[in-house]
Amino acid sequence: MRSGEFNDVDLQAVVAAILTLDSDGSRIAQVLRGTLDQLYDGQRTGRYRWDQLRRTETKHVGKIVEMNLHREFKFEDSELLDYKIAGIEVDCKYSQSLNGWMIPPEAHGHLCLVVWADDQKSEWSMGVVRTNSDCLNTGGNRDKKATLNEVGRNAIHWLFENNPLPPNILLQLDKSVVDRIMSQGSGQKNINELFRNTLCMRVGRAVVATVGQQDDYMKRVRNNGGARTTLKPEGIVILGQYEAHRSVARALGVPQPGKGESVSVRIVPASGVAAKGAAKIGRRWWRVAKPGDKVVRAPDLPKAQ
Repeated sequence: MRSGEFNDVDLQAVVAAILTLDSDGSRIAQVLRGTLDQLYDGQRTGRYRWDQLRRTETKHVGKIVEMNLHREFKFEDSELLDYKIAGIEVDCKYSQSLNGWMIPPEAHGHLCLVVWADDQKSEWSMGVVRTNSDCLNTGGNRDKKATLNEVGRNAIHWLFENNPLPPNILLQLDKSVVDRIMSQGSGQKNINELFRNTLCMRVGRAVVATVGQQDDYMKRVRNNGGARTTLKPEGIVILGQYEAHRSVARALGVPQPGKGESVSVRIVPASGVAAKGAAKIGRRWWRVAKPGDKVVRAPDLPKAQ
């Protein structure tokens, strides 16, 4: 992990406090994923890309990131900057472009939490830097905001750099596939088509909401008429976040669904007894289907636990 100068006691305290709250960055990643999904508002708009947002929406993303991090980690309020971490004043700056952070005059000389995320690349970074005068390009803009110069960029202590962002599956599919998913004629049919085309991929709730555009969108994934019921004759199971389903995913060797996620898999009976890549579902052993395998009706999944 690349870092800048690390002889600043306050900076060390802030870094230590954040890593104590989130040692692997998973909570921060979820905040950023949730913030982007909040901006897209896919359930109501059907949007899923940054370039679909209006300029007035993108203009305020930094403030929303700052507030959502505040809410998640319950940082202490501050009258001067955005919050206090370990009792130290910290300003939070987000940029859609790496190194594009705009530092306001009131934050000059203080610690800044700099955050970046790219939904297309499924990556994010977070660092801490003290914005001393030798670290800034002051420029001549009207509000006297500054950017980090080369010295400032090299002085960033990176807590997390190019970490994986929970994926936005719709950005990873070919646009023609997304267009087909979104044009099936009803929210339920859209969701069915989504899981047909995302085999062995983690699909988040926001993607289901965007595709379904209905209040009860997660109901459309389940049994009793949802996608699980419809896709069962096609040999497809949809694994959820429950430990019983995650256990099946581990045995099959496919991605395990995280919180609020689903993973669809086409499966066929496995020959013989327990083997690597096979999961026991009901009374039989099953494996991930290969392209040439005959379609076999999928079994009922174990109940959520």
